Amino acid sequence: MSVLLERPFVELSRKNLPICILDDDTDHVELTSRRLEAAGFPVSGTTSTQEALQQVRSGSCRVVVADLKMPGMDGPAFLEKALQSDPGIYVILVTGFYAVDSAIEAVKHGAYDYLCKPIDYTRLLKTLDDLTDSFTRGLQIRDLEDKLLDNPLFHGIVGRSPAMLEVFDLAKKIARHYTNALITGPTGSGKELVAHALHQMSPVSQERFAVSNCSALVDALLESQLFGHGRGSFTGATETRPGLFEYANGGTVFLDEIGETSLQMQAKLLRVIQNREIQRVGSPEVRKVDVRLIAATNRDLRAEVLAGRFREDLFYRLSSIELRVPGLAERPGDIPILVQHFVKKIWRDVWETVPGLDSAGAHRAVAA
Repeated sequence: MSVLLERPFVELSRKNLPICILDDDTDHVELTSRRLEAAGFPVSGTTSTQEALQQVRSGSCRVVVADLKMPGMDGPAFLEKALQSDPGIYVILVTGFYAVDSAIEAVKHGAYDYLCKPIDYTRLLKTLDDLTDSFTRGLQIRDLEDKLLDNPLFHGIVGRSPAMLEVFDLAKKIARHYTNALITGPTGSGKELVAHALHQMSPVSQERFAVSNCSALVDALLESQLFGHGRGSFTGATETRPGLFEYANGGTVFLDEIGETSLQMQAKLLRVIQNREIQRVGSPEVRKVDVRLIAATNRDLRAEVLAGRFREDLFYRLSSIELRVPGLAERPGDIPILVQHFVKKIWRDVWETVPGLDSAGAHRAVAA
């Protein structure tokens, strides 16, 4: 959830977020410490992992910005020990060799963020300001819950149950990294809304977001929709048309119900992920595309792989990040706020579309 803070409030909040800089390079520790102190954060720096862990245990820091490669104890090992000492600690890992797969693994194991050296201080400050907002309201889950008490919307998704708060929290973390994702959950649970939220919070939020329902089209039509076709490539193809992957180049393509696709279509989707290229139907030309692929399914794809109905290599490529959206039966506590949300929506729609309707009339219309 993106929260815009007034500058005086930001400066006040930063004073409440003590940070420890951990790196075996003393120059990096001093430079980062100076920059963050100038921004208003209480900062301590160290080259010792044991000293940093002691700060975590004592509660004297709430955030550790730690180098990924350190003698004696590397970043992932430090992350594990820090979280064992204080599950509420925020660890931001920093590396000189950024890789999306490593970033995703770090997030999966509890890292709040994963940055590349030399540090982009604008991004680091944005991350820390997100944390100041969380820390001043308590632990992460309770913070999200408090924010949603008056406004239960998270990028258009209604919910404040613990299960949904976990989905929102993970979505916030992984959206920063331009990588593929798999969203699972029962029909009607809001998988497309989660996909759209991932896009809105991503670095390519200003680019296009294209949607395709894989279960609604036979293979030939789905291939044409996704990859495009050349003129005369099939009956009715009177003109050349680009597909969704070209349309959303630089942005995101969302494939709903990917579990319904054939093995042949899955092979073509795998090529897009692996080689970043597509071919229009009826054209020999290979075109390069750069898209983030988000897929959704209500099926158990692991079972589908074992049954031979879904390619294991495609599942592996998609499931490096997996978000499970719980169905409403698993979060009955969200039912009252969903009812309230839709009542307010109906009220607003009636108010705006019925000429001369006053508030009492709108209330009666909704009640009826």
